[in-house]
Amino acid sequence: MSEPTKRIALIGIILTSHESVDQLNSLLSESGDYIVGRMGIPYREKGISIISVAMDAPNDVISALSGKIGMLPGISTKTIYAKAT
Repeated sequence: MSEPTKRIALIGIILTSHESVDQLNSLLSESGDYIVGRMGIPYREKGISIISVAMDAPNDVISALSGKIGMLPGISTKTIYAKAT
């Protein structure tokens, strides 16, 4: 059986509340094998945090992670995919 095709994606995450930070970090740790890089920016003036997560993973892994993150309270997420890899 062949390995699923991997895609390059960027998950943008905005935290408007810190109540779900532990769950977010847990989800990201579970997908650590697929994460290429992660950058977090605290925007103190607005009281939010902005996180970007670059991934190289099968589409279902990216979609599942993005969906789980988006369901957490106080968190918004959007995923973009590279056109070709």
